[in-house]
Amino acid sequence: MSMVFRFRMLSDENDNFVRDYEVMYDTTLLDFHHFILDSLEYEPCMASFYTADDRWEKQREFTSMDMGVEAGAESPEAMEKTTLGQIIHKKRDRLIYLFDLFGDRAYFLELTGVFEAQPGAEYPREIFAQADAPDQYDPSKNAAGDEGSIFSEVMADFNDFDGDDNYDDE
Repeated sequence: MSMVFRFRMLSDENDNFVRDYEVMYDTTLLDFHHFILDSLEYEPCMASFYTADDRWEKQREFTSMDMGVEAGAESPEAMEKTTLGQIIHKKRDRLIYLFDLFGDRAYFLELTGVFEAQPGAEYPREIFAQADAPDQYDPSKNAAGDEGSIFSEVMADFNDFDGDDNYDDE
């Protein structure tokens, strides 16, 4: 019996962007990384996965290149040595997929289901796609009218206080 994980992937750059993926539990993070790049039509790039808590705070890091192990330091683990089944254990477990290391841009994945593999089905596979993926290199191309990120709208509220002498920040 082979188990399949179903993930929902979202972007903070475009609220309309959604991808649902089905991936075998024994798939390495490196293979999942390559699948995501292919499905989004991105060029090969350095990336990291992070496990995340329920507030999307980064926890353990897994890199596409083996960084080696430093004595006494908590080093990132290699994607090629880690399977999804080793780090994902229950529904709603989360991953952050950092695809732009310099721009700190990421996708947010949450486990939405676990089930038995369908006979004859090929995994990993994309089962749902909505909206275009954000541009891999130029985040300024990602906001299109009302399709932009809610993050920008929320942050705009903070800018209301910029230069306001009546606002006491103490």
